[in-house]
Amino acid sequence: MSEPEAGGRHRRPDGGEVAGPIGAEDVLAGAPAPAPAPERPRRERPSPWNRPRDRVVAVLIVVLVVVTGVVIWAGSASRATIQETSAPGTPLPPAPATVPATLRELWQAPSDSAPVPIAEGTAVATANGGEIAGRDPLTGEVRWRYARDLTLCTAAEAWGRVLAVYRKDGVNGESGCSEVIGLGIDTGLRKAQRTGSAPLGTRLVTDGSQVTATGPELLVTWRDDLVETNEYGKVPALVNPNKQPRTGCTYGSVAMASGRLGVIERCPGDPGDRLTVMKSVPKESDEPQVSFSTIVAGHNAKLVAMSGDHTAVALPDQRLLVLYDADGEQTAAYPLDLPASDLAQDPAGLAPVTSTTSANVYWFTGSKMMALSRDNLTPLWTLNSALGPGITFAHQLVVPIQGGLAVLNESDGSTIRTIAVDRHGYTGPVRLAALGPVLLEQRGNMLVALS
Repeated sequence: MSEPEAGGRHRRPDGGEVAGPIGAEDVLAGAPAPAPAPERPRRERPSPWNRPRDRVVAVLIVVLVVVTGVVIWAGSASRATIQETSAPGTPLPPAPATVPATLRELWQAPSDSAPVPIAEGTAVATANGGEIAGRDPLTGEVRWRYARDLTLCTAAEAWGRVLAVYRKDGVNGESGCSEVIGLGIDTGLRKAQRTGSAPLGTRLVTDGSQVTATGPELLVTWRDDLVETNEYGKVPALVNPNKQPRTGCTYGSVAMASGRLGVIERCPGDPGDRLTVMKSVPKESDEPQVSFSTIVAGHNAKLVAMSGDHTAVALPDQRLLVLYDADGEQTAAYPLDLPASDLAQDPAGLAPVTSTTSANVYWFTGSKMMALSRDNLTPLWTLNSALGPGITFAHQLVVPIQGGLAVLNESDGSTIRTIAVDRHGYTGPVRLAALGPVLLEQRGNMLVALS
C-alpha cells in the first residue's frame, strides 16, 4: 500500500499520483454545473374591485354616503334658510326741526312678529311669518332678507341689530322658541346665533346691554354674542341643582334697567305677590344673584317700569303705584286712577308697554299714558285716550291718539298740537319708532311709515 506523501498527494502502485486525501474524492470534479431551476412566474394579486361583487359593494357604499349627506343637508338649518344680504344703505336725511303739521303715508308692510317697530341706522326691519326683511325707510323696498322654514315667535331691536326668535319644538315634542339669531339691521349679515329655551308667547326686554326672553316659568338673559348670562326659574336639563332661590313659582311682568332684571313672582305659600330684582350678569349664569325679593301688598301686581335703582309696581287691589329703591325698601306710593280693566291681566308676553326718552319713562296702561320721571319714576302727568306710549320725533314728544298723533310738552303734558292720521279704520294700540324723517307706526300686524 502506498504511503501518502507530503502535501496530501498519493502515489499509485503503477507510479501515478493522486491529489487530495484518500476518501475525499470529488466525484463531481470536472462535471458541468447544474442549470438553475426555472423561476416561477409571479402571480399578480387580483384587485378587490375587479370582481363584480366587489364593484357592487363599492357602488352601494358611495350611494349610502351620498344619500346620508343629502338627508343631513335637507334637514339642516342651512338647507331651510334663505339669506340675502346687502351693502349698508345711504345715510338718511335728518329729522325735521319740529314735527310736521301733516304726515303722509309712505308705505306699509305686514309685520306680525315685531310688537314694536324695528328701526336703526339706515334700515327698517319687518318680521312676518318666518321672514325678517330689511327695508328702505323711505320706500319700503326690501334690501335684504333672512327666511327660515320656521315661524317667528318674536323679534326686536337690540344692540343695533334685529334679534329674532324662531319657534322650534324640543326633542321630546314640547313647544318652544329655541332658535335665536342676531342680524345686522343695515346689511342682514348674521352676527350671532344660539339655541335658547324661551317658551311660546315670549317677548324680549332689554336695558341696552343685555336682553331677556320672558316666560311664565323661566327667564333667560343674553349678552350681545347671545351667550347666556342668567337663567332664572325652571331651568331645563338642570345640571347643578339647588342654585335657584325658589321653585314652583310663576311669573308676571318683567323689566330691566342698568344691569338689573326685575320680575313679579307668584309663589305657593306667599301671602301676596313677590317683587324680585337681580343682577342680569351674575358670577355664574345658572346661579342668580338676587339684590332683593319682597312681598308686595295683595295679588295681581304689575311691574310697570325700572329706571336706575328704582322700580315701580302697580297694585290693582290697592289702586296704588308703589316705588321701591335698590334695597327693596318702599319709598313712595301714589293713587292710580285707572279703569279696572287696565290692570286685570298681565301685559302681553309679560313685557310692560313702556318707552323712554331723555326726560321721562312713558307707561301705556291700556287706556291712558302716564309720564314717570326718569330719575326716580315719580308720576308727573297722565294723558287720557292714548293708544300707546310716546317717543321723541323731530325733537318733540309724539303720542298716538285716536284719529292721529298728539305733540306734547314733556314737562307737563300740555298739548302743543295734534296731527290727523288716517289709519283706515284701525283703532287698536299703536307703537311708535322714528328714523330720520320717517315716523313708524306698528298697528297690530301692520307696519306703516309716515313722513
